[in-house]
Amino acid sequence: MWKNISVEESQRLARENAKDIIACGFDVTRTFIFSDFDYVGGEFYKNMVRIAKCVTYNKVVGIFGFSGEDHIGKISFPPVQAAPSFPNSFPHLFKDRKDLRCLIPCAIDQDPYFRMTRDVAPRLGHHKPALIESSFFPSLQGESGKMSASDPNSAIYVTDTRSSIKKKINKYAFSGGQDSIEKHRELGANLEVDIPFKYLCFFLDDDEELEDIRQKYGNGEMLTGEVKMKLTQVLTEIVERHRVARAAVTDEMVDAFMAVRPLPNMFD
Repeated sequence: MWKNISVEESQRLARENAKDIIACGFDVTRTFIFSDFDYVGGEFYKNMVRIAKCVTYNKVVGIFGFSGEDHIGKISFPPVQAAPSFPNSFPHLFKDRKDLRCLIPCAIDQDPYFRMTRDVAPRLGHHKPALIESSFFPSLQGESGKMSASDPNSAIYVTDTRSSIKKKINKYAFSGGQDSIEKHRELGANLEVDIPFKYLCFFLDDDEELEDIRQKYGNGEMLTGEVKMKLTQVLTEIVERHRVARAAVTDEMVDAFMAVRPLPNMFD
């Protein structure tokens, strides 16, 4: 609805995204992945209609900032985003139950949809969904920049090669280090703006090692090049591991995760 891509391309991208999700290790006996193109209908659509009737045009404009130039697809989309919050949208999993609670991990840009949903839920006899809001990764170029598909150097992709990851980090990752080694040894790095260190805060599992880097890099004992080298190592291992896992995901596996079927282990 927000991008200039066809329905067919959206369907293709959905299956590609599903492969990335599956590659993270989800259990097919406990996981249902669905595409709106295939699944919307029946109880799901009934909930969409119920939600839509609870939200006025003025309210949706106030929440999402729609203008007269936006096509009606954008205005009609919020109920589609909201309906999965209610368990009876998935009768093959939960039948007509309304007592189950929904937990939604998302980024802050999705928050308006679910604030709207939380307002509507009690009126429809459902529990309010709860949210865990995650932080965006900053752009490689710094906090003031934005990750963008139009700028491949603004982010590390799970499709990047080892050499590409190294090049992006060394060339584009904004450093909080000083202009010279002498000055850096004296003043240390500004960790508030240093992107390599911020990325390590996301991706380095060893908290003790991260704290050691924080101390040594912050007081100038450790140089920017060393931190970038560590980040390159960490991200390369993650991307390579994901690449291997994703290569093993077949179209048949995607079909299995997206099949409308009971999941016997759902409540184990």
